[in-house]
Amino acid sequence: MTDTRSTEDDRTGPDAPSGPKQARSRVTRRHLLEAAVACLAEQGWAGSTVAVVAERAGVSRGAAQYHFPTREDLFTAAVAYVSEERSAALRDLFQAGPAARPAVVEAIVDLYTGALFRAALQLWVAASNEEQLRPQVTELEARVGRETHRIAVELLGADESVPGVRETVQGLLDMARGLGLANVLTDDTARRARVVAQWSRILDAALG
Repeated sequence: MTDTRSTEDDRTGPDAPSGPKQARSRVTRRHLLEAAVACLAEQGWAGSTVAVVAERAGVSRGAAQYHFPTREDLFTAAVAYVSEERSAALRDLFQAGPAARPAVVEAIVDLYTGALFRAALQLWVAASNEEQLRPQVTELEARVGRETHRIAVELLGADESVPGVRETVQGLLDMARGLGLANVLTDDTARRARVVAQWSRILDAALG
Protein backbone atom coordinates (compact mmCIF):
# COMPACT_ATOMS: atom_id res chain seq x y z
CA MET A 1 0.00 0.00 0.00
CA THR A 2 1.30 3.44 -0.89
CA ASP A 3 1.87 5.75 2.07
CA THR A 4 0.03 8.97 1.32
CA ARG A 5 1.64 10.99 4.09
CA SER A 6 3.70 13.78 2.57
CA THR A 7 7.33 14.56 3.09
CA GLU A 8 8.43 17.79 4.75
CA ASP A 9 10.36 20.60 3.06
CA ASP A 10 13.44 21.28 5.20
CA ARG A 11 15.45 23.49 2.87
CA THR A 12 17.65 26.27 4.18
CA GLY A 13 18.76 29.48 2.49
CA PRO A 14 16.89 32.18 0.60
CA ASP A 15 14.35 29.77 -0.88
CA ALA A 16 13.66 28.04 2.45
CA PRO A 17 10.02 27.63 3.45
CA SER A 18 8.68 30.07 6.02
CA GLY A 19 5.73 30.40 8.32
CA PRO A 20 3.50 27.42 9.17
CA LYS A 21 5.25 25.06 6.72
CA GLN A 22 8.64 25.67 8.30
CA ALA A 23 7.14 25.24 11.76
CA ARG A 24 5.63 21.90 10.75
CA SER A 25 9.00 20.82 9.39
CA ARG A 26 10.68 21.60 12.72
CA VAL A 27 7.98 19.70 14.61
CA THR A 28 8.36 16.68 12.31
CA ARG A 29 12.13 16.69 12.82
CA ARG A 30 11.77 16.88 16.59
CA HIS A 31 9.23 14.03 16.63
CA LEU A 32 11.60 11.88 14.57
CA LEU A 33 14.53 12.59 16.90
CA GLU A 34 12.53 11.82 20.04
CA ALA A 35 11.09 8.66 18.48
CA ALA A 36 14.57 7.51 17.45
CA VAL A 37 15.90 7.87 20.99
CA ALA A 38 12.92 5.98 22.42
CA CYS A 39 13.35 3.17 19.87
CA LEU A 40 17.07 2.83 20.58
CA ALA A 41 16.45 2.70 24.32
CA GLU A 42 13.63 0.16 24.07
CA GLN A 43 14.54 -2.00 21.07
CA GLY A 44 18.27 -1.56 20.55
CA TRP A 45 20.06 -0.90 17.28
CA ALA A 46 18.88 -4.06 15.53
CA GLY A 47 15.21 -3.26 16.12
CA SER A 48 15.45 0.44 15.38
CA THR A 49 14.95 0.95 11.68
CA VAL A 50 13.95 4.14 9.90
CA ALA A 51 10.55 2.61 9.19
CA VAL A 52 9.97 1.79 12.87
CA VAL A 53 10.98 5.30 13.94
CA ALA A 54 8.81 6.92 11.27
CA GLU A 55 5.79 4.88 12.36
CA ARG A 56 6.35 5.83 15.99
CA ALA A 57 6.72 9.49 15.06
CA GLY A 58 3.55 9.40 12.97
CA VAL A 59 5.19 10.36 9.67
CA SER A 60 5.95 8.57 6.43
CA ARG A 61 9.25 6.83 5.81
CA GLY A 62 9.80 9.28 2.95
CA ALA A 63 9.44 12.21 5.36
CA ALA A 64 11.97 10.60 7.71
CA GLN A 65 14.47 10.11 4.91
CA TYR A 66 13.91 13.65 3.69
CA HIS A 67 15.12 14.98 7.04
CA PHE A 68 17.74 12.25 7.59
CA PRO A 69 19.01 10.57 4.40
CA THR A 70 20.62 7.63 6.23
CA ARG A 71 19.89 5.58 9.31
CA GLU A 72 23.21 6.67 10.80
CA ASP A 73 22.31 10.34 10.31
CA LEU A 74 19.00 9.85 12.10
CA PHE A 75 20.31 8.11 15.19
CA THR A 76 23.43 10.17 15.77
CA ALA A 77 21.35 13.34 15.35
CA ALA A 78 18.77 11.95 17.78
CA VAL A 79 21.27 11.28 20.56
CA ALA A 80 22.95 14.67 19.95
CA TYR A 81 19.59 16.45 20.10
CA VAL A 82 18.50 14.89 23.38
CA SER A 83 21.98 15.34 24.89
CA GLU A 84 21.75 19.06 24.13
CA GLU A 85 18.27 19.20 25.62
CA ARG A 86 19.45 17.49 28.80
CA SER A 87 22.48 19.79 29.07
CA ALA A 88 20.19 22.80 28.79
CA ALA A 89 17.88 21.34 31.44
CA LEU A 90 20.87 20.77 33.74
CA ARG A 91 21.93 24.40 33.38
CA ASP A 92 18.36 25.55 34.00
CA LEU A 93 18.35 23.74 37.35
CA PHE A 94 21.22 25.91 38.54
CA GLN A 95 20.69 29.26 36.83
CA ALA A 96 22.43 31.13 39.64
CA GLY A 97 25.74 29.34 39.00
CA PRO A 98 27.58 27.08 41.47
CA ALA A 99 25.22 25.20 43.79
CA ALA A 100 25.32 22.75 46.68
CA ARG A 101 27.60 19.93 45.57
CA PRO A 102 25.29 17.01 46.52
CA ALA A 103 22.57 18.49 44.29
CA VAL A 104 25.02 18.99 41.42
CA VAL A 105 26.43 15.47 41.74
CA GLU A 106 22.94 13.97 41.80
CA ALA A 107 21.88 15.99 38.73
CA ILE A 108 24.98 14.90 36.81
CA VAL A 109 24.40 11.26 37.73
CA ASP A 110 20.82 11.61 36.51
CA LEU A 111 22.20 12.46 33.05
CA TYR A 112 23.56 8.92 32.85
CA THR A 113 20.37 7.09 33.76
CA GLY A 114 17.13 6.75 31.85
CA ALA A 115 16.25 6.59 28.17
CA LEU A 116 18.96 8.92 26.88
CA PHE A 117 21.83 6.93 28.32
CA ARG A 118 20.28 3.64 27.19
CA ALA A 119 19.96 5.03 23.67
CA ALA A 120 23.55 6.28 23.68
CA LEU A 121 24.75 2.91 24.95
CA GLN A 122 23.01 1.12 22.07
CA LEU A 123 24.63 3.56 19.67
CA TRP A 124 28.10 2.85 21.13
CA VAL A 125 27.61 -0.90 20.78
CA ALA A 126 26.40 -0.51 17.20
CA ALA A 127 29.35 1.76 16.36
CA SER A 128 31.79 -0.88 17.58
CA ASN A 129 30.48 -3.18 14.83
CA GLU A 130 29.31 -0.74 12.14
CA GLU A 131 32.24 0.91 10.38
CA GLN A 132 30.09 3.57 8.70
CA LEU A 133 28.57 4.60 12.04
CA ARG A 134 31.76 4.76 14.12
CA PRO A 135 33.17 8.16 12.99
CA GLN A 136 29.87 9.94 13.65
CA VAL A 137 29.44 8.39 17.08
CA THR A 138 33.07 9.04 18.03
CA GLU A 139 32.75 12.72 17.11
CA LEU A 140 29.40 12.99 18.90
CA GLU A 141 30.69 11.44 22.12
CA ALA A 142 33.75 13.69 22.14
CA ARG A 143 31.55 16.77 21.74
CA VAL A 144 29.02 15.68 24.37
CA GLY A 145 31.85 14.77 26.75
CA ARG A 146 33.48 18.19 26.42
CA GLU A 147 30.19 19.99 26.96
CA THR A 148 29.28 17.90 30.01
CA HIS A 149 32.71 18.53 31.51
CA ARG A 150 32.34 22.29 31.01
CA ILE A 151 28.93 22.26 32.68
CA ALA A 152 30.25 20.22 35.61
CA VAL A 153 33.17 22.61 36.14
CA GLU A 154 30.81 25.59 36.06
CA LEU A 155 28.23 24.14 38.44
CA LEU A 156 30.80 22.82 40.91
CA GLY A 157 32.70 26.10 40.95
CA ALA A 158 35.87 24.14 40.20
CA ASP A 159 39.19 25.88 39.54
CA GLU A 160 40.96 23.72 36.97
CA SER A 161 44.17 25.69 37.32
CA VAL A 162 44.67 23.83 40.61
CA PRO A 163 46.56 20.55 40.04
CA GLY A 164 44.29 17.52 40.19
CA VAL A 165 40.99 19.40 39.93
CA ARG A 166 40.40 18.62 36.27
CA GLU A 167 41.03 14.92 36.91
CA THR A 168 38.67 15.00 39.90
CA VAL A 169 35.85 16.45 37.79
CA GLN A 170 36.50 13.90 35.06
CA GLY A 171 36.50 11.16 37.68
CA LEU A 172 33.02 12.32 38.75
CA LEU A 173 31.78 12.02 35.15
CA ASP A 174 33.38 8.59 34.73
CA MET A 175 31.77 7.47 38.00
CA ALA A 176 28.37 8.77 36.84
CA ARG A 177 28.73 6.82 33.58
CA GLY A 178 29.56 3.69 35.54
CA LEU A 179 26.46 4.12 37.69
CA GLY A 180 24.44 4.49 34.51
CA LEU A 181 25.82 1.21 33.21
CA ALA A 182 24.99 -0.55 36.48
CA ASN A 183 21.44 0.78 36.28
CA VAL A 184 20.87 -0.73 32.84
CA LEU A 185 20.51 -4.24 34.27
CA THR A 186 19.11 -3.59 37.76
CA ASP A 187 17.55 -0.76 39.75
CA ASP A 188 20.62 0.69 41.43
CA THR A 189 18.86 3.54 43.25
CA ALA A 190 19.83 2.70 46.83
CA ARG A 191 23.53 2.15 46.16
CA ARG A 192 23.61 5.15 43.85
CA ALA A 193 22.40 7.44 46.65
CA ARG A 194 25.26 6.33 48.91
CA VAL A 195 27.82 6.80 46.12
CA VAL A 196 26.50 10.29 45.36
CA ALA A 197 26.84 11.25 49.03
CA GLN A 198 30.41 9.94 49.18
CA TRP A 199 31.42 11.71 45.97
CA SER A 200 30.02 14.96 47.33
CA ARG A 201 32.35 14.62 50.30
CA ILE A 202 35.28 13.79 47.99
CA LEU A 203 34.58 16.89 45.91
CA ASP A 204 34.39 19.10 49.00
CA ALA A 205 37.79 17.87 50.07
CA ALA A 206 39.35 18.12 46.61
CA LEU A 207 37.82 21.38 45.42
CA GLY A 208 37.75 23.31 48.67
